[in-house]
Amino acid sequence: MEERPYRSASGAPIALRCRQHSASCRELVVRCPRLQLRSLSAVTSAVWLAAYALFVLSENSMVLSAAIFITLIGLIIYLHFVKIDQESLLVIGSLGIQVTSSYASGKESTTFIEMGQVKDVVINEAIHMQKVVYYLCILLQDPGDPQGVSEVVPLFQSSKPRLDCLTEVYKSCQEILEQRKTALQSS
Repeated sequence: MEERPYRSASGAPIALRCRQHSASCRELVVRCPRLQLRSLSAVTSAVWLAAYALFVLSENSMVLSAAIFITLIGLIIYLHFVKIDQESLLVIGSLGIQVTSSYASGKESTTFIEMGQVKDVVINEAIHMQKVVYYLCILLQDPGDPQGVSEVVPLFQSSKPRLDCLTEVYKSCQEILEQRKTALQSS
């Protein structure tokens, strides 16, 4: 298991951990930076200071109670539905691809795609706000048309790794997909 440092599209540090369980099974995990206590404290202090200023002006204690309540509810929502700590991709050549997102609250969201549905894994590019952004995606095979693509499933949407990191993940996925293709052709 080796972990290498990379950068996200926004320049934040991320880490890629590759773990090879067998010749046809690989797990690739992109870890995002953890929530910083300093930034959390700064936002909370700013909201509470603004609430205190409103309290002084209005002399209504409900302003302070509302600020505390809104801050706590907002933090819970952010940790449980927005802030993702890591995203993983488990590629099993004979079975399928499992995509997992782990949130800061401990919640996990998992999606499984059968290998029979996978047409290919590609690096795609998009233009966003006057810059080119690369992303990895799984192309799902159209059941009615073997040459067509029915759906595009983007990967690592929260961490947004740069091209050098995506290339590593792409190469690992392609090795397993090639093994699967040669195994199907030989049988």
